Amino acid sequence: MSFEFRLPDLGEGTTEAEIICWLVKEGDRVEEHQLVVEVETDKAVVELPTPRAGKVLKFHCQEGEVVAVGGVLLTIEEGGVAQERRPSFGIVGELPEAEDESGATQGKTRPSTPATDPEIRALPAVRALAKELQVDLSGLAGSGPDNAISAEDVRAAAVRSTTVGDQTKTVGPGERVPQKGIRRVIARRIKEAQQKTAFVTSMDEFDVSRLRDLKKREEAHLSERGLHLTFLPFFMKAVQHALITYPRFNARLDEEHDELVLLPDCHMGVAVDTTAGLMVPVVRDVARKSILELAEELQRLSERAHQRSIDLEDLQGSTFTLTNFGSYGGLFATPIINYPNVAILGCGRIREKPWVFKGEIAVRHILPLSLTFDHRVSDGAEACRFLNHVGRYLEDPGLLFIESI
Repeated sequence: MSFEFRLPDLGEGTTEAEIICWLVKEGDRVEEHQLVVEVETDKAVVELPTPRAGKVLKFHCQEGEVVAVGGVLLTIEEGGVAQERRPSFGIVGELPEAEDESGATQGKTRPSTPATDPEIRALPAVRALAKELQVDLSGLAGSGPDNAISAEDVRAAAVRSTTVGDQTKTVGPGERVPQKGIRRVIARRIKEAQQKTAFVTSMDEFDVSRLRDLKKREEAHLSERGLHLTFLPFFMKAVQHALITYPRFNARLDEEHDELVLLPDCHMGVAVDTTAGLMVPVVRDVARKSILELAEELQRLSERAHQRSIDLEDLQGSTFTLTNFGSYGGLFATPIINYPNVAILGCGRIREKPWVFKGEIAVRHILPLSLTFDHRVSDGAEACRFLNHVGRYLEDPGLLFIESI
């Protein structure tokens, strides 16, 4: 008896995953709950266990292919006598019953449509890609197992020619780099954020010379404990304090009911640049943590993000986002809101600059800040006041201790 292991619902709106690598081979015998495949979602890399034991008969997709939730990953020949067919459960939720060899589920008949033409061997995600790129799958030779058409076959066909009106135009020279994995998801989310928010950016500069002196004074003995102290924990604490006074920036907009939901806790997403693309780990309950505790958690999450071993729950549930493009030399920017957040604060490079200090011109260390917010939930005046409130804590870090709760 054969069993089709399908891509389970991995939660948080995940609709597809890319096959990174197979952890077993066709012909191998696997035990129940044995890890068989490594996939990449828009959140992280996940290793999936098989829910059944048996012999791996066939892989239905290749490494590098994108598979939709519910798509067949592999077929397993189960040992022993035939068993009563039961639903296949994913990591989150439940998938439909596996189809028998005739293509029908118990008591149901699947209609045949051009989109699921059995003469064309291609996964649903590949068919969707072909539709998007306007590639005709009929007659297209597949390079996958049993001549199945892969996503790369579709992209190659799209590169060879594109249809414009009734004429075919040859694509010009130039390297084509597929948008895959996190990079593809980033592109989609950026587009979603731009479409779903009325974004505007407010900018200002602040003298953080005292903060810089405090950091330099403390970082030496902290490094002996294996802790690398950066400015980010201070930025996070300053923002968290400012959000107490300006809670509209720690909120979500319920468009269906025309209500702004003010969130009771501050869970801060912090953008991390990795080799695979931008990831946003979430530091929870910022109000309940000290500067040192924030520094320790940031270091842990950043390391795991770079290693691609971060848990899915560590990438979910932010209420406000910080991005520190200053660490790469940037000054001002217009950061894009991490939807469904309603605001994001961008921190630029701290640099020496002539500044009026106590009535005289002096060289001070100046921090540029860029606040992008959804104009539907607040206006420019409140955004400027919020930004100045953040700046006040950073210019006089002693206030963080005086006003801590």
